[in-house]
Amino acid sequence: MRIRGYFALSCPAVNPRRLAYWLIVPFLSLAAVLPARAFPRHNDTGFLNRHVTVNGVTYKYQVYVPENWNEHTSWPVILFLHGSGERGSEGMDETQIGLPQAIRVHPDRWPFIVVMPQVPFGHRHWTDPDMMQMALAALDQDTKEFHGDRDRTYLTGLSLGGYGVYELARYNPHRFAAIVPVSGGVFWSYKPDRWRESAILPGEYARAIGRTPIWIFHGADDNVVSAKQAALMYDALKTAGGNVRYWEYAGWRHNAWDKAYANPDLPRWLLEHHLSIIPKLVPAAEEVHVPLHPVPAKINPEIYDDYVGDYEDAGTIQATIIRQGDRLFTRNRIGDTIELLPESATTFFYPTGSPTRLTFEKDSEGEVKGIRFHDDRHEEFWEKKH
Repeated sequence: MRIRGYFALSCPAVNPRRLAYWLIVPFLSLAAVLPARAFPRHNDTGFLNRHVTVNGVTYKYQVYVPENWNEHTSWPVILFLHGSGERGSEGMDETQIGLPQAIRVHPDRWPFIVVMPQVPFGHRHWTDPDMMQMALAALDQDTKEFHGDRDRTYLTGLSLGGYGVYELARYNPHRFAAIVPVSGGVFWSYKPDRWRESAILPGEYARAIGRTPIWIFHGADDNVVSAKQAALMYDALKTAGGNVRYWEYAGWRHNAWDKAYANPDLPRWLLEHHLSIIPKLVPAAEEVHVPLHPVPAKINPEIYDDYVGDYEDAGTIQATIIRQGDRLFTRNRIGDTIELLPESATTFFYPTGSPTRLTFEKDSEGEVKGIRFHDDRHEEFWEKKH
């Protein structure tokens, strides 16, 4: 018989176990003397399943590892706290919105280890002491496993997680190099009596946070967590000599995280801050009210006639441009019609605050040949149908 390239004697005296020993032992001996680097290591990246056990309870969660991760580099780390709609025990739902979604759209912007623990069902909150303990345990675990940089460790969260950001920062004032609460506050909805302390409570948090850089994001029309919570915290941090930025989005309700985490300056801002330099920071305060959309440009509406028509991609009509008086509209392939506002004579935007832009392109003879459609994720070209 033949076994993996070796011929066995057709003698009945040959013991199969002894033969296997002859074949395997030389390879084991070779493995023993070769250096470890002779065998390639596979490092899993992307969104990975993890679990952590705290006080005898095991919690499932996820951690994001950048594609170019390697064990020879010290990596910045973000602890992300999800909102109330992502609570559960499967360790997955917390990756669906907010920062995890922004990472999926632009992984190149986020060269961080991102730890994403999950609060279980049952009226639990990030402000519960055991939930904060669990979040920090997951952070410690992944910082060790993935060579996280404790000098560049950051904290962010949305809605329920925004409350958790303030609470964790309050009780761990020398842990995070910068914090980013989104659509959160310190007046817990499940303890409405806290509003009676509105004159003193923000100041207590501000003094504990100190000069840790903080960038607050909130929707001006938030109907779940009042923007007043963000404004009170901004005023308290400013008064306490903190290092604070407050961006309020006009026309946006509770989901200000869509705008916040899509901001390409946010990851760059985080990486500018190190825990070790906080004592050297000087007080700074910035308040920005971001308009829903740019101020429309003043252009001659007569040029709209050149834009009217159907625009298709691979034979399917993607948009129909319509002029109504001095206004321009687009109707998409499912029949929805929305106004287009001019950013310039050729580029238009939606009045909803969307990052989408539609740019009309012309050929060498000045005839409109199509629309260049682009948003924060991708770009397409739709040819004008003649």
